[in-house]
This record gives sequence, structure tokens and C-alpha cells, in this order.
Amino acid sequence: MSAEQIPTPDAPTEEPRPGRLTAAAALAALEGLVLAVGGVWMLIRGATGGSGDRQQGVTLGVTLIVLALLPLLAARGLLLRRSWSRGPAIITQIMALPVAYSLLQADSVAIPAGIALAVVAITALVLLVNSETTRALGIRGPGAAEETK
Repeated sequence: MSAEQIPTPDAPTEEPRPGRLTAAAALAALEGLVLAVGGVWMLIRGATGGSGDRQQGVTLGVTLIVLALLPLLAARGLLLRRSWSRGPAIITQIMALPVAYSLLQADSVAIPAGIALAVVAITALVLLVNSETTRALGIRGPGAAEETK
């Protein structure tokens, strides 16, 4: 083992994950889980003929399950402090806002779901663009590369 590979007791430990980053990851995971559960429900409903068009129900179910992968992978990346994960997490929140708006326009029981989705998406966006989160992910702003040289 070389000297660089030998761990020393006084080596700096990795800083603990900020609460904002953990909260953003939890919200992204929640969205992914809701999409996956909705997809499985639509898939079962479509396959059993519970919806009007079997093919449409199955297609929607598979689509929702595939869409659930984006926030779930982003949540995992955020928990592991991968800088690439912030982009998919932000994209997920931006995509959720028009969905929340359309749910709010419905005259049905979908309005509370629209409110919940809007609150989660806006909260997650605020957490993701927070400077503490950005620092924890190792993301430097424009021009920061020149400053470190």
C-alpha cells in the first residue's frame, strides 16, 4: 500500500449530508413512488379490463412506471451526493407543475391532489436550488472554475 492509500486517523471526514439535500431526495423519491404505484394500478386495471380500453390502460400503466424511474434515480443520486442528480430532479419538478395546474383546474376530487403536487414540486425546487444543496453536490456556479486556478 502506498502512503496515499493508508487511511490516517486525523484525515478529514466527509461532512454530513445537509438536511435540505435529504429533504429534496425524499420528495423526489415520494414522487417516484407515487408514479410507480399509479402505474401499477393502471396496469392492473387495464389488464383486467377495469378501464374502457385495455390497450390504453396498459400503455398508460407502463408509461407511468417508466416515468417513475427519473425521480427515483434522481433521489438516489441526491442521497449519494452525485452532482448529475440535481438536473433530473429539477426537470421532474418542472414537469410536475403543469400537471398540478391541470389537476387544480378540474372540478373534482383531483383538486387536493393538485394542491399537494404543487406544494411538493415548489418545495423541492426551492430545496434543489439552495446554495447549501449546491455546495453539498459539488456544483460550482459559472466562472467558479477560473477562480480556483
